[in-house]
Amino acid sequence: MASEERPAPLRLGTTAPNFQADTTNGPIDFHEFIGNSWVVLFSHPEDYTPVCTTELGAFAKLEPEFTKRNVKLIGLSANTIDSHSGWIKDIDEISGSSLRFPIIGDKQRKVAYLYDMLDHQDVTNVDQKGIAFTIRSVFVIDPKKTIRLILSYPASTGRNTAEVLRVVDSLQTGDKQRVTTPINWIPGDDVIVHPSVKGEEAEKLFPKMKVVKPYLRYTPLPKEETSAAI
Repeated sequence: MASEERPAPLRLGTTAPNFQADTTNGPIDFHEFIGNSWVVLFSHPEDYTPVCTTELGAFAKLEPEFTKRNVKLIGLSANTIDSHSGWIKDIDEISGSSLRFPIIGDKQRKVAYLYDMLDHQDVTNVDQKGIAFTIRSVFVIDPKKTIRLILSYPASTGRNTAEVLRVVDSLQTGDKQRVTTPINWIPGDDVIVHPSVKGEEAEKLFPKMKVVKPYLRYTPLPKEETSAAI
């Protein structure tokens, strides 16, 4: 399991800490699990609870879309593997899903501590011993083991799986092209030419570029590039 000593604070662009853990699909070394894929690591507060049940069902139903993008899903909560395995049956029954991705058993909260997934503010979010449950954290990690996104939700608020997928699309599009994505962007929408691309180079790379301001330049992407993100 992960060390009790937490490394430097997790930030975008830092390397995702490695750990060994048991999951519903068997033991893993996290960096080996990532391999050459992207990974969405997400935690939930507790098995057999209402919001968590809806969330994992939604992730399970959307997993084929993540797979198309070379993204692996892996969940976590401070419960045992036996608890996870029994709860998965409820998730599938309620949501009509077929949950296949692994869920980490983190009863001792070692991985949760390593990834700062514990809520120090909500005093009601504790078990019978007064130990904090995991909050709803989301980490998007790329094949280089670099953290590209960190999201934290309170226990009372379910996440938006489509938003997680949208961010993955944005990150992968930006990695393939020298572009960024504007607010509410979805694949197929115009993107923004990265500020580092200037002058003739920008005109050559993006011949359909529309200059709104020198710092704001929109461009469509070729269809093959747009579809490559999905």
